[in-house]
Amino acid sequence: MIEIIKKTNINFMGLRKFTLVISGLLLLLGFVAVYHLATGTANLGIDFAGGTAVEIKFEKPVDLQKVRKVLDTRGIKDFELQDFPTVNKVLIQIKRDQKELGKLSEQIITALREGFHDNKIRVDSTTEIGPKVGAKLRKDAIWAIVLATIFILGYIAWRFQFRFGVGATVATFHDVLVVLGLFSLMNKEINLILVSALLTIAGYSLTDTVVVFDRIRENLRFITKEPVEQVINKSINEVLSRTIITSLTTLLAAGALFFFGGEVIHDFALAMILGIVVGTYSSIFVASLIVLLWKKDGSLAARKR
Repeated sequence: MIEIIKKTNINFMGLRKFTLVISGLLLLLGFVAVYHLATGTANLGIDFAGGTAVEIKFEKPVDLQKVRKVLDTRGIKDFELQDFPTVNKVLIQIKRDQKELGKLSEQIITALREGFHDNKIRVDSTTEIGPKVGAKLRKDAIWAIVLATIFILGYIAWRFQFRFGVGATVATFHDVLVVLGLFSLMNKEINLILVSALLTIAGYSLTDTVVVFDRIRENLRFITKEPVEQVINKSINEVLSRTIITSLTTLLAAGALFFFGGEVIHDFALAMILGIVVGTYSSIFVASLIVLLWKKDGSLAARKR
């Protein structure tokens, strides 16, 4: 493995007061986002809120402002437009808490056909999700994240020790909540694509944490005369180069998706970029800190000097 950084001696655990404040503020954003998600006041996509999505392909390039004007003049309100200019497509989404969603999609199609006589349209897809289905999807998504985190706790507890499992679980919850909070802060839409990204982030965070934990466990076995805090710092410094290389490589892939992957995958790539950064941070400053503070008897230890 190429070593970008050699022989570092950074006191990571000595920064815990500062990093705890940062994590606390970021987690506050996450808890606020969860509250809005639970009460249905978040910026939910039609996957969770219910509504209609119609994907229209035009024969010739189309002006998005003209599409907006055509829909407005025909009484269709509160819609969101997404343009795919390279393939002359437009995605129209309307969040509605109503039963007759089929009529709404028909109104959109009819309005566009009447408003673009000189530009033939083709309906590529229509998606209609009722409010009850959206609520169920929202509930299932939350359970998917919770169950995934519980299984992570079980795996790490079996693979290492219980305190390591707690550290990995807290770090995973930390990463998911922080990314969710940042998306909410940016007023990004909360949909199934984001849920997929959050589950992917949980897996990435676990992988990164396991690498750090492996070195900590190994050093704790053989370095018995040094304080635990010093052993953990030494372990993190030893795998720092590997961690940076892995994160940079994954960031390059996520960045390529973000800039060149198109609108459909844009939010997924953004969530992955945030998750990689936060996951790398939490492996060092959250998961490892839990291991430091947790005694073998399961009680929380006071800070060692």
